[in-house]
Amino acid sequence: MNRRHLIAAGAVAAFAGIAPAAAQTYPTRPITMIIPFAAGGPTDVVGRIVAEAMSRSLGQSVVIENVAGAGGTTGATRLTQQPPDGYTIMIGHTGTHAASVALYPNLRYNPVTDFAQIGVVNTNAILITAKKALPANNLAEFVTWLKANERTANNAHAGIGSVSHTTCLLLHATLGVKPQSVPYRGTGPAMNDLVAGQVDYLCDQVVNVAPQVRAGTIKAFAVAQATRNAALPDVPTTAEAGLPGYQVVVWNAMLAPKGTPEPIVNRLNAALADAGVRARLAELGADLPADNLATPAGLRAFLEAEIAKWTPVIRAAGVTAGN
Repeated sequence: MNRRHLIAAGAVAAFAGIAPAAAQTYPTRPITMIIPFAAGGPTDVVGRIVAEAMSRSLGQSVVIENVAGAGGTTGATRLTQQPPDGYTIMIGHTGTHAASVALYPNLRYNPVTDFAQIGVVNTNAILITAKKALPANNLAEFVTWLKANERTANNAHAGIGSVSHTTCLLLHATLGVKPQSVPYRGTGPAMNDLVAGQVDYLCDQVVNVAPQVRAGTIKAFAVAQATRNAALPDVPTTAEAGLPGYQVVVWNAMLAPKGTPEPIVNRLNAALADAGVRARLAELGADLPADNLATPAGLRAFLEAEIAKWTPVIRAAGVTAGN
């Protein structure tokens, strides 16, 4: 073995000795949480709730960094480039870690193998919402209107690959329509224009639409799941409203760079399970994950299943996005 190899081997051995010690004292400085979308959207809302509660649990600040672009894949790619030391984490979701595989032929990361999984944060019901001036007052009337105005109707979403894009894509496939698509750099801006009446409709997560529905600034036609949502109990399910074939639930999950030491992953997982996090998310109408999904191993298996579910749906729609 030459001198260069000896030095390299020594460095590896030294790091191996330091890593467990660092994990035992973790965290000793602020943590950055990447939110792969613009501020104000549902993932941002969830991330800020989680960051605030985790800051208390970990004894260090958790600082939000919004890294928007390419349906959330820009932020996810950024995470893969960070040191695996637990000081940079992210909130990913259905779009960044499932739908992205089919949408981005040149995706620069593997959603399963290029990350350390921490756990599912929450699941979210999807609601079909519309601007107040839309001439439909229930789901059946909305479906009739959409089919009659397919060429001029415009669907707002947070960009190709976002949850608001893929869930409405599934709605369109269910109805057999292809209306105009209006992409934004986040769900927050899309919601602002929906409230202002500049776009027609939006498929979005309950944590984002519930305040606007309660305020009466937009219409909510149905929630796309088997049971009504506790945050909006007066909104019928798609089955109750006459469209049982459209049911979809999306999720947010916490991830770290590949190679993050297991003790640090476990520390982050424990902070994620903080009672304060769970209580605040429940108040917003988000559903808490099943126990098996709240573990690193459970999240890994879940990601594999979600990729298998969304890939054929997106490929059948013939939608792709560049990197």
